[in-house]
Amino acid sequence: MPIPVRLEVPPPQEAGRVAPPISERWGRTNVAIIGREGRGEEISLTTFHDGAWPSAIMQPGATGLDLPPMAVFSDDSPNLDGSIFRSARAAAREIMIPVYLYGIDRPSVNQLKRRFFQQLNPKRGYCLLKFTEGDNTTRILRAYYKGGMEGSEGADTAGFTWAKYGLTFTAMDPWFYPDRAEETRWDFGVGAPFLSKTQAFFPIRITAGVMGAGSDLIINNPGDIEAWPVWQLYGPIRSFTLTSPYGETVKASPPSDGSDLVPANRVLTIDTRPGHKTVTDDQGTNYWSKLDANPQFWAVDPGETSAIVSVVTGVGKAAVTLSFYPRYASFA
Repeated sequence: MPIPVRLEVPPPQEAGRVAPPISERWGRTNVAIIGREGRGEEISLTTFHDGAWPSAIMQPGATGLDLPPMAVFSDDSPNLDGSIFRSARAAAREIMIPVYLYGIDRPSVNQLKRRFFQQLNPKRGYCLLKFTEGDNTTRILRAYYKGGMEGSEGADTAGFTWAKYGLTFTAMDPWFYPDRAEETRWDFGVGAPFLSKTQAFFPIRITAGVMGAGSDLIINNPGDIEAWPVWQLYGPIRSFTLTSPYGETVKASPPSDGSDLVPANRVLTIDTRPGHKTVTDDQGTNYWSKLDANPQFWAVDPGETSAIVSVVTGVGKAAVTLSFYPRYASFA
């Protein structure tokens, strides 16, 4: 005879109810300090393995690791209420990182302290605060040590084999940077001499690629704020124009004697970064005087933007590369 079975009917799903998202598996954030402007020893603050004594462990309570402080400038008006906004800029960033130093005995913890003393000394340059996320994305902040390791022998701050410190730093440049630059290359066609030494002048042959027209180029800046690019132009190039989405241009007209502005096998570098602003080739020749009047060095906005690169090539294959380090407000 048939076996009676109880039929389970699923309850009707509520209208408009959305299933919750599934969280992504994510590893821990690793933090390290590298002294002497990145040339010193890398001291990890988050990695600990059995038997890895002595060790330095980052404690909860770090501050100053997200959006940098902003300086806002305004003018007062004698006839109006309030003030008039003028401009804003990111100010220097103050960071505090609490650390716990632990040794297997008194000599080992003292040796660990000295390792920190040697790496943090601002007379030897800035420190790199290195943050590596679970997806292996690394961001770096350059900061100068200010204080925190003066020491205190209180019962809750130090012991025979351990010590606690609140390391404080100042980042003059408040933005985080990745460990590698974003780089894009564009090649321009191969040309041939207009007047051949082996063929007659007629019929006339037009050399393809010599007169390179302007090209719309898509530039992607994954950062949180504009980035200042470094351009490299590989000769032979007669002239060039680099135009931003807002019409700002860096331009160099062809030489009056008909020669190449950037000869073959030479590289012209245009560094637009604040504090640099140089236009030199790979042999150290200064090209400032060869640029057209009033060059407008422009930055790359965050997100996708469209720029125009116009290159007139010489005889051969030319190329243009664009590289920049995105700037981030936070370590994550």
